[in-house]
Amino acid sequence: MKKWFAVMGDPIKHSKSPTMHNAWFEEMSIDATYIPVHVSSENLESAVAGLKTLGASGWNITIPHKTAIIPYLDELDELAQKMGAVNTVVRTKEGRLKGYNTDGVGFVRSLEEAVGKSHQDKSVLLIGAGGAARGIAFAMQQQGYTNLTIANRTVANAQAIVDEMGIGNAISLAEAEETLADFGILVQMTSAGLATGNFSMPFSLERLAKGAIVADIVYNPLMTPFLKAAEEKGATVVTGLGMFVHQGAIAFEHWIGEYPNTNSMIAQLKAQLGGN
Repeated sequence: MKKWFAVMGDPIKHSKSPTMHNAWFEEMSIDATYIPVHVSSENLESAVAGLKTLGASGWNITIPHKTAIIPYLDELDELAQKMGAVNTVVRTKEGRLKGYNTDGVGFVRSLEEAVGKSHQDKSVLLIGAGGAARGIAFAMQQQGYTNLTIANRTVANAQAIVDEMGIGNAISLAEAEETLADFGILVQMTSAGLATGNFSMPFSLERLAKGAIVADIVYNPLMTPFLKAAEEKGATVVTGLGMFVHQGAIAFEHWIGEYPNTNSMIAQLKAQLGGN
């Protein structure tokens, strides 16, 4: 029987996930399909029940449902439990719904794919303390990055993540700007990554260390204003596209049991998004 998968969110029409997963199914000769499903917050419980009743083998969850879906799942993977957020659901052989979070590990894979695996000892500055920051902080800790500092406008939110991890420091955005030269890796996870009309940088990059690695988790646009500013200061920049593709590939592996070709997908999506 043909398998089918989905991505649910609000909004959802902008998502590149259907393009990505359907291309992988075709490339690997897998008889399956992947569709976008627009689900508003008030319909989330019935949407989960509907996907289960209709026989979906699994699905992805995006904004704003990553935390809200948890009560409707049967079990969580350890990392998803720590993060308090789910972006991938697997329907097990027993028919149970198991939640995973592939965002953080997807980010680490994309970072190491871009700059190599020899940077675990560098001081890392995570900018932002929302759900994405939480996921990436736990994943980086799990993958051996232990010198972590989280900067946020509300320091208490950053401190909460640091307390839960048991390592790291929490600082204000002003402190981050003052001590910027101390960090070898910066990860931008606030809305500053988005090129909107009211765009403002979280802080100045004037003190950015020479040779720093600067990543943004936004993938559209590829070169966010934050990355452009970092590149002008001589940084090695890492766009959010690799994270998007690798988090999808990890989800794909949970569903299908094989890891798809991420290199060709990154190249394909980069062309679609106007990259070079």
